[in-house]
Amino acid sequence: MTPFRAGLLALLLTLLLDQASKLGLYFGTDLVLSQPWRFGPFADFVVVWNRGVSYGLFQQEGGFGRWLLVALSLAAALGLGLWMRRATSRLLGVALGLIVGGALGNAIDRAAYGAVFDFVHLHAGGWSWYVFNVADAAIVAGVIGLILDSLFPAGRHQRDPAPGDPAPRL
Repeated sequence: MTPFRAGLLALLLTLLLDQASKLGLYFGTDLVLSQPWRFGPFADFVVVWNRGVSYGLFQQEGGFGRWLLVALSLAAALGLGLWMRRATSRLLGVALGLIVGGALGNAIDRAAYGAVFDFVHLHAGGWSWYVFNVADAAIVAGVIGLILDSLFPAGRHQRDPAPGDPAPRL
């Protein structure tokens, strides 16, 4: 499987899992009325509408901010998608696919509802992590993949030089 196809598969699976989990929990359960759902001493499902970006920064109440964030998400997805098209390793392709799928999943929420539906809350003792969703987790995993790809480039394949390319310098 080419790096691009692996990335495209990661993108589609991320988008599908993200939207299915959000729609299933919000419309298919009574989570809104019966929250929080406890999954042990460290995890809950809750309903949080995030009108900002990561960690709830830059909260947007008006329509302009909402659509600006949608446009930025789509622009980032387009740019990363073009990079994914040129990926030379499967790790890079999958990492970019995870980020693009997550960005599109959250952009769909923001366009449809004016905010992103977050529902996973991790905590332990007095420590509490922010509330997130499948798209957010995919974006974080994708960024980790980008870092790993940059640290361990040995698995990359070099492209064959095109006719007329200058000889590489040693």
